Amino acid sequence: MSDAPQSPVIVVQGDGPVVLGMPHVGTWLPPEILARLTARGQRLADTDWHVDRLYDGLLPGASTVRATFHRYVIDANRPPENESLYPGQNTTGLVPLTDFDGEPIWADPPDTDETEARRRAFHAPYHAALAAELDRVKVRHGVAILFDCHSIRSHIPFLFDGTLPDFNIGTAGGTTCDPRIATAVQEGCAATGRTSVLNGRFKGGWTTRHYGRPAEGIHAIQLELAQSTHLSTETPPFAYDVAKAAVLRPVLAGILQTLADLAPELRG
Repeated sequence: MSDAPQSPVIVVQGDGPVVLGMPHVGTWLPPEILARLTARGQRLADTDWHVDRLYDGLLPGASTVRATFHRYVIDANRPPENESLYPGQNTTGLVPLTDFDGEPIWADPPDTDETEARRRAFHAPYHAALAAELDRVKVRHGVAILFDCHSIRSHIPFLFDGTLPDFNIGTAGGTTCDPRIATAVQEGCAATGRTSVLNGRFKGGWTTRHYGRPAEGIHAIQLELAQSTHLSTETPPFAYDVAKAAVLRPVLAGILQTLADLAPELRG
């Protein structure tokens, strides 16, 4: 867990058309919230471990919008009204009450008023910053492409059967971006020979669904990586695997560059 951040969100502005969203890389929790988690919760197992390091420097000119707070404080990729993203399936909410294995994480869970206070203090600033950056990029380029960066353990029986594909691309059933964007990401993933799926178990979270408005020039796509692609182990200490990352980073760089090169064709 990192020291207290200066802000719930860190924005690095670039001069290109691509914005990288990172809502789940933060590991900071206020001490009074951390103390109310169970020992299991304090492991922070559901972090998108090292995704910021994995993507660092891959696309010159890309903007980055990164949450500094942990998703157990409040999940920046869930609807502010806490509707389920996956009705009828196991999932976690705006403030998760269980981890991805379905096990309770709170000794003292937050009530409705506290959840709303967290939303105002963390969730709202993150999305205000992301919306502002997408608007700035769109003004500059006539289009903005949000690439929402995620990772998750490859084996989580509570959430899905079997082993998750290495690359999980989400466009909410083709509604959040121009088809050429989805095709470019699919082709980049397929060229590796690894497993991939479009709109499988992970179709894109609230960020992708909320901001993806192709008719208005803002396109959004989510890539959920199996953590086996870049971690040495998907259990504590969730270590970054430099050798695995060295293979994966050029793939991601190629995908992002293709999207940046595609941007002029997407202008309305």
